[in-house]
Amino acid sequence: MKNDFFVHDTAIIDPGCKIGNGTRIWHWCHIMKGVTIGKHCNIGENAFIETGVKLGNYVKVKNNVALYTGIICEDNVFLGPNCVFTNVANPRSFIERKNEFKETIIHEGATIGANATIVCGHDIGKYSFVGAGSVVTRTVPDYTMVVGNPARFYAYVCKCGCKLNKNLKCVSCGQQYTAAETDEIIPINV
Repeated sequence: MKNDFFVHDTAIIDPGCKIGNGTRIWHWCHIMKGVTIGKHCNIGENAFIETGVKLGNYVKVKNNVALYTGIICEDNVFLGPNCVFTNVANPRSFIERKNEFKETIIHEGATIGANATIVCGHDIGKYSFVGAGSVVTRTVPDYTMVVGNPARFYAYVCKCGCKLNKNLKCVSCGQQYTAAETDEIIPINV
């Protein structure tokens, strides 16, 4: 059976991975056994993806990103260059904590900016946006932009990635949102 994905000659793909059609894996990447990568993903140079990681379709992993066991990316997620993920809350080199790995889900359409750090166990909401260099220490709600260290609410954002105005309307595409009962926002007529 012919592979319908591209792997650069310098990349290492361990046996037992599932890689979708149209995916591209670039220079000096290492994909460990048991990884699932969806269709039409782009894995940038020097990425490391550990056993058990799951990437949906159309995920972009930019250069120098390491994804550890417990990370799940849904469809259309963007991981900026050098962003960092953890999977143990209190690591020590002399204590084995592999049974304490925490799951972190990056939901559909979310963006993680360059050099951001995501502390394990805190999900990133759908179509949310984590600003470059931010340190996420709690769950990020859907359609929310967070920035800083620790990351705090900065603005609501549209599915297209642009900020919403005070009336919860996108300044770029015009999509209107409304406040839900849960203090989150949702798009109208999508």
